[in-house]
Amino acid sequence: MATRTRMNVYFTPDLLKQVKALALRQKVSQSAVIEAAVASFLSGDSAGQLEAAMSRRLDRLGRQIDTLDEDLAVLGETVSLLVQYWLTFTPPISDTAQSSARAKGVERFEGFIQTLGKRLATGDRFLKELSRDVESLGDSPAQRPSDPDSDRP
Repeated sequence: MATRTRMNVYFTPDLLKQVKALALRQKVSQSAVIEAAVASFLSGDSAGQLEAAMSRRLDRLGRQIDTLDEDLAVLGETVSLLVQYWLTFTPPISDTAQSSARAKGVERFEGFIQTLGKRLATGDRFLKELSRDVESLGDSPAQRPSDPDSDRP
């Protein structure tokens, strides 16, 4: 075991709080946090290491943004198709039936909000579910949707 020499250092209260918080998060001693920080400060190639770490983080953020962009495009298309079909196939309501339709709409919307809350609480997301469905369609040719423009059934 390497011998260690005791050293007394003084920190501002804010900096000491940060050191304590980091030590708790990392589940290491405060001395280990200070030792790592001093070693990093004294190493000659810390600028290169910092640049490499920053580059890796930026690459990861870029990939995450690309995924979010794709997910947003899928959701936008989904909503636009839903609205298009809803407007196409929903007949207009007469003035006499408007109040009952409005009450039924409120009831259905409350059910939708409850279902949405449950799905968000479980972490099951539409896009993940959609990905699983598409992958399963690719595995089974009998379940693939037929092309309406083709002559085959």
